[in-house]
Amino acid sequence: MTDLLLPRPTSYARVSLAMLTARSQTNLLGNVHGGEIVKLADSTAGAVAQRHSGGPAVTAALDEMLFLRPVHVGDIVRTDAQVNWVGRSSMEVGVRVETQPWNDPSQGTLHVATAYFVFVAIDSDGLARPVPDLILETDEDRRRHREAEIRRAHRLARKAAIEAERQDGS
Repeated sequence: MTDLLLPRPTSYARVSLAMLTARSQTNLLGNVHGGEIVKLADSTAGAVAQRHSGGPAVTAALDEMLFLRPVHVGDIVRTDAQVNWVGRSSMEVGVRVETQPWNDPSQGTLHVATAYFVFVAIDSDGLARPVPDLILETDEDRRRHREAEIRRAHRLARKAAIEAERQDGS
């Protein structure tokens, strides 16, 4: 086993990114466009996946994106992400999105969105490659891992049901 495949703790690859929102990022309602938030979350998750896997990793799926509150122009948006689960070559990365007004540090942060991305580590030929196992460090890590396994089981069951329907419906 190479050093690249030695198990890594959840803390190894955690990443936080932030941006200050601008008018150019708004939707027709005047709030920051959801796609801007998805892009930042995907970038954060990608950095985590690359760090954990020790090389290139690509987004395979956006399993879930929950928008809880609108993001306003001038908000500081921060994303925090970590690996929740790993398979042979894939990883689930969870992302928490929070905001705070740029001009009022006395206001606390608001949790505005949560996302779960699935990444696949790839080699120089673009083929899937193995990823290191994940060392769960805290009770929170163990909870996140259990929930990731539930999401994975649902993804696989949904895929199998759709494939079965296509076979029966042909």
